[in-house]
Amino acid sequence: MTSSPRLVLASHNAGKLRELRELLRGRIEGLEVETEVVDAGFVGAPDVTETGTSFAENSMLKARAVMRATGLPAVADDSGLCVDVMNGAPGIFSARWSGRHGDDAANIELLLAQLGDVPAEHRGARFRCAASLALPGGGERVEHGEMPGSLLREARGNGGFGYDPIFVPSELPADLAGRTAAEIPAEVKNALSHRGRALEALVPHLREALGAPSGGRG
Repeated sequence: MTSSPRLVLASHNAGKLRELRELLRGRIEGLEVETEVVDAGFVGAPDVTETGTSFAENSMLKARAVMRATGLPAVADDSGLCVDVMNGAPGIFSARWSGRHGDDAANIELLLAQLGDVPAEHRGARFRCAASLALPGGGERVEHGEMPGSLLREARGNGGFGYDPIFVPSELPADLAGRTAAEIPAEVKNALSHRGRALEALVPHLREALGAPSGGRG
């Protein structure tokens, strides 16, 4: 087993990195997630400022910057919660909705206050994700994923991160119906999630870039 990185995940977010590694596990033959897939901090890559106006733009900004800093293929994602009655907000500002980047509790508190008078039937929302691949040779790819659902009036569950404790996915199996994304098993969330779907679409391009066979978990 080699310890040389083959792929860099362009993120410093611990929750996101954990999900990305799990989503890649077993999908690319010959790729050892534990040793060959590293995060941006491990290789000293910068924490990139998200100046784009869309998930795709921000995702590719991060992938390009980390690829250039390391000389390695880089995968990045940008994602957020889009609320129907708020015309898609918080959207790309999801992580800093309260004014403090990455303060999940403050972001949830502000969003719930803004939706205080909105009845259950109008609390539809969806997580959206753009996953990008940037290659040292100049190749680039962006794929998208979405997870629809609705928002509760209070947080429930200790799993996941971000807005997961107030978000109920609409495509849950019957035995998990009504649970939040913070209450369901990680493997169920990964199979349904916006990030999982975007990365799944990116996997064939990763296999090609890394010279891996087309096998592995589908």
